[in-house]
Amino acid sequence: MMNFFPRLFLIAFSLVVAACSSTGPDKTANWSPGKLYEEAKLELNTGNYQTALELYQKLSSRYPFGKYAKQGALDTAYAHWKNGDAGLALASLNQYNKLYPNQLGSDYALYLKGLINFNENKTLFSSFTGEDMAERDAEAGRLAFAAFKTLVEKYPSSAYVTDANRRMKFLRNVLGENEVHVARFYLRRNAFIAALNRCKVILSQYQGTPATEEALAIMFASYNAINLKTLADDTKRILEMNFPDSYYLEFPYDPSLRGGLPKSASRKTSTTWTDFNIFDALKNILPEGLIPN
Repeated sequence: MMNFFPRLFLIAFSLVVAACSSTGPDKTANWSPGKLYEEAKLELNTGNYQTALELYQKLSSRYPFGKYAKQGALDTAYAHWKNGDAGLALASLNQYNKLYPNQLGSDYALYLKGLINFNENKTLFSSFTGEDMAERDAEAGRLAFAAFKTLVEKYPSSAYVTDANRRMKFLRNVLGENEVHVARFYLRRNAFIAALNRCKVILSQYQGTPATEEALAIMFASYNAINLKTLADDTKRILEMNFPDSYYLEFPYDPSLRGGLPKSASRKTSTTWTDFNIFDALKNILPEGLIPN
């Protein structure tokens, strides 16, 4: 019994030594912040995102201040996103904004935040199927729009403004279409007030988008259904004035059909995800470097 504990100690000690020898010394232990950053950036640019993240983590923990830490924080967000973790990417961007508010790189942080949310909810931006759903999750689209809008307003000279404006226009169209699908859902279930409220959102927030025409048609049908003939006539007059060739004036609105129209009369919209070629636009985007500045 007396020999048991010494043997147990020796076994435990051997395991510790074996573990240490298997991992080996950290070759980055004496690297400068510049060396750590350069190696992390190399891994990022070659698509080794997990390795890049490990190096950026070492950079931030050993050298939390200075230009390399600042650029590394942006690169970390991008690496998380490309590594398939949008949540960690957004958290990294929020941390960056807290540490470096309104500084060089803030425009890129907003742009990347918009891109992540824009890309995160691609099912919203795909062609609508017309299935019965009370609500599609459009939150990511709204967050993307908000980020791009802030970028455009705060940094009008930014290199990212042109693309941000393009995406905002697309988002307004898609979010308007989303509201129409929800309004149609309510109309199918005879929830006419709810349908009207959704259409009013379209007219106030997404006026001028392709969704406007159908929103007016849904409002006309809803007002008729609840015997508000004056409002129905007014709505029809607005529809005629703004869309004199509207299919909704020629064909009775049928909420059971996609777009409220028979297939032969359906309009083709241009707000589908595939039309935007988003993946082609994003696959080569890398953070704009701050260090040379």
